[in-house]
Amino acid sequence: MSETLPEFLLADNADFPDAIFVVHTHFPRFIINLTNDDLEWWETFSKEDKEQATTEMAHWIERATAFYDNEINTYTD
Repeated sequence: MSETLPEFLLADNADFPDAIFVVHTHFPRFIINLTNDDLEWWETFSKEDKEQATTEMAHWIERATAFYDNEINTYTD
């Protein structure tokens, strides 16, 4: 994957007008809806890796939320 791609992206979708999506483009790739913390992994994990990823879910939610807050602050400042 190109290092020129940003680690996080904001996304929206007309089918989900109240959703706030953040896409993580680096490993482990995922998309999260910040309005309900629904997280969808785009990776295939081994059983052990899946258990570890599940325990790290809070970490990824925090990072995605921090990215979103920072992006929104750049528009409102």
